[in-house]
Amino acid sequence: MPLPGDRNCDSRAVLAKVTSSRLRVALVEAFYGGSHRAWASGYQRTSGHDVHLFTLPDTFWQWRLRGAAVTLAEEFVAAVESEGPFDAVLASDMVDLAGFAGIARRQIRDAPLVLYMHENQLTYPVAVGGPDTSSFARINWRSMRAADEIWFNSQFHLEDWFAALPALLERAPDHQHLPLIPETRDRSLVMPVGVDLHRLDGPAPVTPRSRVLWNQRWEHDKDPDALATAMVRLAAQGVDMDIIVCGEPVGEVPHSLHDLNERLGDRVIHFGYAASDEYADLLRSADIVVSTARQEYFGIAITEAIYCGAFPVLPNRLVYPERLPADVHERCLYRDLGGLIDRVRWAVEHPEDAAAIASSLRPRMEAYEWKTLAPRYDAALSALAASVSRRRLAF
Repeated sequence: MPLPGDRNCDSRAVLAKVTSSRLRVALVEAFYGGSHRAWASGYQRTSGHDVHLFTLPDTFWQWRLRGAAVTLAEEFVAAVESEGPFDAVLASDMVDLAGFAGIARRQIRDAPLVLYMHENQLTYPVAVGGPDTSSFARINWRSMRAADEIWFNSQFHLEDWFAALPALLERAPDHQHLPLIPETRDRSLVMPVGVDLHRLDGPAPVTPRSRVLWNQRWEHDKDPDALATAMVRLAAQGVDMDIIVCGEPVGEVPHSLHDLNERLGDRVIHFGYAASDEYADLLRSADIVVSTARQEYFGIAITEAIYCGAFPVLPNRLVYPERLPADVHERCLYRDLGGLIDRVRWAVEHPEDAAAIASSLRPRMEAYEWKTLAPRYDAALSALAASVSRRRLAF
């Protein structure tokens, strides 16, 4: 008969629960805004598990990476003491998971730790004059070492991180951690971001001319300058189109977008942030969606636009080749500014052909709907929790 407090007894109880019932999942997000908020709240809403959010506002990103683990761990500890233990912990890359786990180690007990990589601080492009982010990349690395599994939002992101990681670790004066890379990669897998696509459903309006959509964050890594240059040149060539520039401005509006708005006048039918209902209307009205991104690990905005029927014109880099089938790469993916201009012009001049391609791509986007992905998250967490419990029993 097991003694009270016997660890094997506890592990058997946990194993019985995780293989037969709903888990209590702690989802820890230190930067609760934008895509991070949509991910956390979307999974909580659609999961078959009981998902509890531990969050902080999406401000002071450097401080979040350095200090949020302390605050969030204390909140987690208080929740366990008042409501009972959790069966799994799912934390975003904006959390110092090693620090969190150290502070809350007694309350975490045998619950597995999963790190979700929306982005990373190693390969994310830094603005001119921006901070050295190597110390933040090392926080990402320590978090990976603390996790039982690491989930990347795309295969491109996984490959991008592990290709750049050795150069970061080699900068250390000794104990460079390089032998730990293969085992860490073995615990890494691709788990796409879920997107609430069905909220965008509705009729597509009839418009007098083709509409070109750019629905990105107004920040340097999305390269609004390239977008403005391409649209101005297309207009100068007499391409018959209207332009939608929506998304979330970050800081001052780039001068290139101001210039685009002023030079093209009434051809810019929307310029600025769009609230939820208006955003859905704009997406359904768009014929073409353009990305000029220099950083994209998944591409929620592009996924939404393609789902709504827009023909994609995207860079032949980053996650985009992974997102589209090979047979449309030549038509949809560009390598330089000239290629971007040529593909937009083709789509405007061949609307039926572009619409047929767009229609063929919509079912691929439906694979990222939360109602499809939440069960995958649930099953992965259940399997991991059961696996961890079995390992504990083996000891």
